[in-house]
Amino acid sequence: MAGKKDETFAARMKRLEKIVTQLESEELDLEKAVALFEEGVSLTKECRRMLSEAEKKVEILLKQEDGHVVARDFDPGLDEDEPDQ
Repeated sequence: MAGKKDETFAARMKRLEKIVTQLESEELDLEKAVALFEEGVSLTKECRRMLSEAEKKVEILLKQEDGHVVARDFDPGLDEDEPDQ
């Protein structure tokens, strides 16, 4: 399942959850466990990349004191109430 370019974020997360469940609950031989772990690491990296791309696309609309609304790029490290510097 991993590696398909058209997979959604949700599909990747669902597969990752399944991998975690398998690794936690099943008696796996070493080779299978390592293969699942590698797939999980790959999926995690891809999900992080997708989140980063989405984050860059998000804009926050802020209402200025004078009543005008302005758009600002999303900055996860900046509190919404903090003014731009």
